[in-house]
Amino acid sequence: MLTLEKINLNYGQTVALADFNLSVEKGDIYSVIGSSGCGKTSILNILAGNVTHFTGAVTLDGNSINHKDKTIALISQEYGLLPWRTAYRNIILPLVIKKRKVEDFKDKINHVMEKLDIADLKNRYPLSMSGGQKQRAAIAAAFIAEPDILLMDEPFSALDQITREATQLLFLKTWKEVRPTTIFVTHSVEEAVLLGKKVVVLSKSPGRVVEIIDNPTFDKQNIRDSQEFSSICRYIRETIKSEWDT
Repeated sequence: MLTLEKINLNYGQTVALADFNLSVEKGDIYSVIGSSGCGKTSILNILAGNVTHFTGAVTLDGNSINHKDKTIALISQEYGLLPWRTAYRNIILPLVIKKRKVEDFKDKINHVMEKLDIADLKNRYPLSMSGGQKQRAAIAAAFIAEPDILLMDEPFSALDQITREATQLLFLKTWKEVRPTTIFVTHSVEEAVLLGKKVVVLSKSPGRVVEIIDNPTFDKQNIRDSQEFSSICRYIRETIKSEWDT
């Protein structure tokens, strides 16, 4: 289990997180949603080891996270691909950094690239790839790294709606095969419900957990147009609005 306990984080005089508590079951995916400035990205940066000036405890399976021993993948809307490396060489980069034998992962690399529909892009450079293709390459790199924790910071927000929906489904299909413990940050209520087994609603700044919503629609087929999906989305919007209005 991934646990953040009594986390407090300030940026100068600005309080980003106050007594923040969250536990994510191993192998689950939790969507995190809230208004702008509520500390969503700060949570990811703490888990990734990019922010260290916080108080409180962050543990994985009861132990403090050693970022040298654990693999933590962070996918953002900027893709994070190196322009001078081909799609394939970007995808294997986490293995190179971890000094693992790429040959040992050959079958997995091919499988993930096929699953994400980018198998024919191996020799393409990022500048010649669409936004959706670049994001799928970034997702492939994260899965190939076999992360203990997968962090996603609005990874689909820069994509057009049609590409976004297609990439969401490809991501989810691939995620279900690997099931890394995942925190998915988004501004989109519909995306939070589509991709989160549980949806974590945050307060306005300073960020704290208002409610954790079990999502009965998670992993169901053709769920976007269902009444159940719409009801959960409406409830989350009302919860966020109620918190904002207080």
